[in-house]
Amino acid sequence: MMRSNLKRIEPRSGDLEAAEPREGERSEPDRGGAAGSSLTAHSAVPDPEVPAKAKRRGFTAAYKQAILAEADACREEGAVGALLRREGLYSSHLTTWRRQREEGTLQALTPKKRGRKPSRNPITEENRQLRAENARLEQRLKRAEIIIDVQKKVSSLLGIALPEIAPEESNS
Repeated sequence: MMRSNLKRIEPRSGDLEAAEPREGERSEPDRGGAAGSSLTAHSAVPDPEVPAKAKRRGFTAAYKQAILAEADACREEGAVGALLRREGLYSSHLTTWRRQREEGTLQALTPKKRGRKPSRNPITEENRQLRAENARLEQRLKRAEIIIDVQKKVSSLLGIALPEIAPEESNS
């Protein structure tokens, strides 16, 4: 008979009623000497399917703020640990969220988009540059028109005749 190197844990008196194995827990065969008797009636068959890719948990800013407020309100010893266990969080979550809260309020708590940043489309970049140049040129045109209007008024006040512009030379 082979001996196991696993440490045997003796159940407490309150645990005897709920002695069902949990998911992922190994069950030891009965050590009473009967080779064929095992705990097949109590052991559940684990699901053999493994997800293709684990899904990363995401937390909303409102959830983070609620948890931080609840953690800050904990005064009793072990209350923060109980909160973390209840919510399935780690203490590093609280540390990170507190740092984000100090940097900025709601916006800093929103999750950052992970992964590679999208590359800029050259057409979009050129379009942005052309729009900026167009706005700059329109501003210059307005200034030039104001200057021309002032020159016309000054020339009329001084009595200087301005030459007429032929319709073919006009841009408008």
